[in-house]
Amino acid sequence: MPSRSPSTARVPEQLSLDVVVTRGGLAESRHRVHAAVVSHNGVRLAEARDPELVTWWRSCAKPFQIMPMLRDGTFDALGWGDEELALACASHGSEPEHVAVAELMLAAVGLTEEALACGPHEPLSARGAALLREAGAVPGRLHSNCSGKHAAMLARAAQHRWATGSYAEPSHPVQTDVVAMIAEWTDVPADQIPRSVDGCGVPVFALSLHAMAFAYARLAAQAHAGDPIASRIAHAMTTHAHLVGGTDRFDTLLMRAGGGRLVAKIGAEGVHSVGVLDRGIGLALKVEDGSARAQFPAVLAALQAIGVLPATLPEPLLPLAYTPLHNTREQITGAVFVPGHEVLA
Repeated sequence: MPSRSPSTARVPEQLSLDVVVTRGGLAESRHRVHAAVVSHNGVRLAEARDPELVTWWRSCAKPFQIMPMLRDGTFDALGWGDEELALACASHGSEPEHVAVAELMLAAVGLTEEALACGPHEPLSARGAALLREAGAVPGRLHSNCSGKHAAMLARAAQHRWATGSYAEPSHPVQTDVVAMIAEWTDVPADQIPRSVDGCGVPVFALSLHAMAFAYARLAAQAHAGDPIASRIAHAMTTHAHLVGGTDRFDTLLMRAGGGRLVAKIGAEGVHSVGVLDRGIGLALKVEDGSARAQFPAVLAALQAIGVLPATLPEPLLPLAYTPLHNTREQITGAVFVPGHEVLA
């Protein structure tokens, strides 16, 4: 298996991805950004600040958390397809389409949302929140942005006749198989991967940005080469991008703009991972202070810097790369952007 260590034969390109927040032409705030860009054979191609920074992978791990279910055949035994696979990889916006697929996934094994270990929260998409509000309803567990992942984990436990009530526990076979899969794709031994509890209640993994990027590079390269599992995940995510995020969600907009070339996955606290299918490279990025407002400009600037996105971004991505700030009188007071990308945005 390729080493995850950067090659000594190549000096990585140095990227400047720090995000500034301006007011009156002066930088009022600054968000430090760390990143690694890695090839599928483990060579680090580019970096920003500390590419070996160890942080929590959060929801960026979802494409790998579904892999045990694809590998052992329980996914196909349920007759599931691309929609279920996309939602299992999703951090969705709790729109009706998302909730409906998650509910059907549970129904396939005779379960309801009460079996989900994830708690409810307000929808992450504006459309999802508006529709829920208009219906006079309150969010349930199906509205969790992780309900697809949890429904898949529950279904796998049910298919194997494992205990379903404890599927989120670290010692449960569902979770130990996930750790083994994370180790396989990152080339980091399972016993060297720190674990804690994610926002949705299942185990979360700490890895270096290099290891994260390496995993996405391998996913991209193997999907492009036709590997059965990697290609299924990439196809589901790119062809059902709406289910992965939602109407106004960044990953959906980015994957659509990428024309099927990109597999993108957001994580909480400013972490993001992207695989470039036709180039077999991966990007992993962390906004040091976890700021969501800095995350999207940094990801877009990184993809522009390595030639994946054009200097002039497509229209849906423009306001995410250079975001004007308004005061309470709707006057523009400044903007959020990566210096050097404000004009090209």
